[in-house]
Amino acid sequence: QVQLVESGGGLVQAGGSLRLSCAASGRTFSNYYTGWFRQAPGKERQFVAAISWRSSSTYYADSMKGRFTISRDNAKNTVYLQMNSLKPEDTAVYYCAADRYGSSPVIPDEYDYWGQGTQVTVSS
Repeated sequence: QVQLVESGGGLVQAGGSLRLSCAASGRTFSNYYTGWFRQAPGKERQFVAAISWRSSSTYYADSMKGRFTISRDNAKNTVYLQMNSLKPEDTAVYYCAADRYGSSPVIPDEYDYWGQGTQVTVSS
């Protein structure tokens, strides 16, 4: 089992920045791909970014490229999502998730463990 806890969400004005954290406990976190997803009210869960076990590979949704950066610190069992140039359409609950194999990092169903989510609200 892997337990994930997100933090760092909040209210920010358009153009601002937030850094989300995902703290993991349980099994060896460095053995898991980790992804960030988001879900806005009435919409499906959307892929945001993912990172491989040793940070050698990163993946981003097209609309996040150049604005969001995913990173991880395995010594701290934590994955981060730095979000810059935020837009109102980035408003959503953001979730981190862990996947043992990383075969399809952009697909939510591939992930085995999920956090409870953290709310990000971007005002215009």
